[in-house]
Amino acid sequence: MLPVRTSFPFIPQSPFQIFASSFSYGMIRTHRFKKLSNPKTPSSSTELRCEPRTRKKKKTGHLPKSKPATDPLTQIAQFSPSSSSEGFTILPKEFFLADALDLAPRLLGKLLRRDDVVLRITEVEAYRPNDSACHGRFGVTARTAPVFGPGGHAYVYLCYGLHMMLNVVADEVGVGAAVLIRSCAPVSGLETIQKRRGQITDKPVLLTGPGKVGQALGLSTEWSNHSFYAPGGLELLDAPEPKNILVGPRVGIEYALPEHVNALWRFAIAGTPWISAPKNTLRPS
Repeated sequence: MLPVRTSFPFIPQSPFQIFASSFSYGMIRTHRFKKLSNPKTPSSSTELRCEPRTRKKKKTGHLPKSKPATDPLTQIAQFSPSSSSEGFTILPKEFFLADALDLAPRLLGKLLRRDDVVLRITEVEAYRPNDSACHGRFGVTARTAPVFGPGGHAYVYLCYGLHMMLNVVADEVGVGAAVLIRSCAPVSGLETIQKRRGQITDKPVLLTGPGKVGQALGLSTEWSNHSFYAPGGLELLDAPEPKNILVGPRVGIEYALPEHVNALWRFAIAGTPWISAPKNTLRPS
């Protein structure tokens, strides 16, 4: 006769339970950033570089066991094929009615959802009125009209004839400001993401770059003016904010005025590999 088991089997938590429980709202800090006051020169790569430690490997007859990931972002990426976005609510319209410089860091950690694909926002850039790097500097045109629309709507434009760049319009109608989504991490729908990207990998290269995000979501310019707070289509869901944020100058805007080139209007979640290059210009906020 087989012995009777008296212990109950371990029931693993879902990825989203791991994700939600790994944050504490009581520890979340409110991040405020100066609009533009004596912008600082980007920090050099040597300021953030640290020499890797070398350890002597012990000679053993078997491979060492790998430690489980403790970073909630890493855990989500590992379990993404079976994840879901249940329990997360759509952000209200009022959330987006803010200066792009205030909205940008608040978008970090939020979730983008389209169909079975859910992405966690890990890196963004703010573009403001009177900003020589913002498309709004051209005024209202057929291409830029969406960026002058109401906050909480999408502005999708084609870059270099190849990449679909997703922006979240900020502030009131007529202001002309937006937040560019630069990088994300996969939460669910990994197979769909890989198919759209044409790349079978779960490494950060899959979603670190604005063009990759647009491709993973299957976007086109027809998504411009789409509301993020209306159910269905492309939605922005609320989720816990990250504890620590990195800031730095924006990428690829050498054509802009020096004060805007050097402005620290790029924001990223600290401690995650899901950030686009260059990383050495980012520093703790």
